[in-house]
Amino acid sequence: MRAVVIEQFGVIPQVRHVPDPACPRDGVVVRVAATGVCRSDWHAWQGHDDDVTLPHVPGHELAGTVVEVGPDVRGWRVGDVVTTPFVMACGACATCRAGDQQVCPHQTQPGFTQWGSFAELVALDHADTNLVRVPAGLAPVAAAALGCRFATSYRAVTVHAAVRAGDEVAVLGCGGVGLSAVMVAAAAGAHVVAVDPSPAAREAARAAGAHATLDPRTDGPASVAAAIVEATGGGAHATLDALGSPATAQTGVLALRRRGRHVQVGLLLRDDAWTALPMDRVVAWELSVHGSHGMAAHESPAMLEAIAAGRLAPAGLVGRTTDLEGAGDALAGLAATGAAGMTVVVP
Repeated sequence: MRAVVIEQFGVIPQVRHVPDPACPRDGVVVRVAATGVCRSDWHAWQGHDDDVTLPHVPGHELAGTVVEVGPDVRGWRVGDVVTTPFVMACGACATCRAGDQQVCPHQTQPGFTQWGSFAELVALDHADTNLVRVPAGLAPVAAAALGCRFATSYRAVTVHAAVRAGDEVAVLGCGGVGLSAVMVAAAAGAHVVAVDPSPAAREAARAAGAHATLDPRTDGPASVAAAIVEATGGGAHATLDALGSPATAQTGVLALRRRGRHVQVGLLLRDDAWTALPMDRVVAWELSVHGSHGMAAHESPAMLEAIAAGRLAPAGLVGRTTDLEGAGDALAGLAATGAAGMTVVVP
């Protein structure tokens, strides 16, 4: 098969011919119809993820058609159109039995622990636990984000941030995760303030449902937080850091009103992993700080129902598509600001 192969961290990956993936006994092989270009893929390409060994095929947001089924799989057949959470849980441990597959201690991840979906074919483990059927009528380009950015944002907004109608919500960073969070929060009836330095990203956030936008290029987290407090009439009930940086994490906590909820969705890795937060404020104002790591397959029906009903429209968040040959440049482009919407690779 053809695949995008990282041969050296930080060097633009190229398309190579590589062996087709072997089908796991409890898994499937999927012919990739579309795969998103996510900032997590950028981190993998930069060498920030210790699970990644070279040579490596990135990609973890995907939709496609099952072309091979392992002998232990019971619920899926060749021809099924599927997506999957980027966390592929074992389905058998105590954490999974409790329903928390998104933090399974035995998880595998396409594009990180194993070769991923920047390819014509990808192997997926534990199919009966992890696969999600793509509804008829939902195009693969739109469905590709459902296993990572859109689903992650959906759970972050509805579960951790517990957004309700009338809440004031601030979203920091308006890439794919942030735009998804804006759309989900606005659909829940929240007043959403979107924060991003890119005019194009702010415009995309308004199209996704943001009521106000802010340019964070000020004197630091405290100043940005003060602008959010003013825009939300006294502070946000919930903030979501959809970028992942010390500045945005700190801003998110400082922008909350009393008893507010900050959700950390954007990754903080390497030197940023031990980011300091204003814990004096957290204690005095009884703030909550949550991490959010994807969404388990069994939680997908409510999200898919909202998409089918037209309350959520992930297709509107796709900025552009490219082919495998353009995937490397798209990956490198995530380091820059200014682009709006998700980029999806169609192999």
